[in-house]
Amino acid sequence: MKKLTLLTTVILFAGLTFAQTGYKVGDKASDFELKNVDGKMVSMADYPDAKGFILIFTCNHCPFSKAYEDRIIELDNTFKSKGYPVIAINPNDPAIQPEDSYEEMKIRAKEKGFTFPYLFDDGQKVFPVYGASRTPHVFIVNIEHGEYIIRYIGAIDNNHTDAEAADKRYVQDAVNALIEGGVPNPEFTKAIGCSIK
Repeated sequence: MKKLTLLTTVILFAGLTFAQTGYKVGDKASDFELKNVDGKMVSMADYPDAKGFILIFTCNHCPFSKAYEDRIIELDNTFKSKGYPVIAINPNDPAIQPEDSYEEMKIRAKEKGFTFPYLFDDGQKVFPVYGASRTPHVFIVNIEHGEYIIRYIGAIDNNHTDAEAADKRYVQDAVNALIEGGVPNPEFTKAIGCSIK
């Protein structure tokens, strides 16, 4: 009986291990090329002066994403000049969620005055590689020796309903740590939001 329990545990653990997809903190990330709301293709390589990026998988329809839009603009305004611009990516399939279509993205970006690229993950090829599962879901990338290294994964802060009430600003603190030559602490938090459609 003990052997059977041990075998079951090993099989379950192996299944969970192989089921995990996407990057972990410390992994080297791959670049992408996706269409922005202005019709131009955008990749991380297009930013020769960047020290890193705040990649945020987000969308139009999700109430969590909407609640964070002003904070995402603020992050871009704060950190773009310091070498860490925001790049937002919509991972949703518009056939399932029509509100997240490319045309609707263009409207939303204009309405909100997005200061950052808002890219469409056409064919949903990028978000599984990164391992995004929610909107919003943040991946902070640091450029180290010419490579893109994941240094933080998770939530923007600890209060999705009220920016003023958030007393842990994970992304802000993580980027500041990188700017100062340190490492984010924490380097991982649970992303809170809508599941990717």
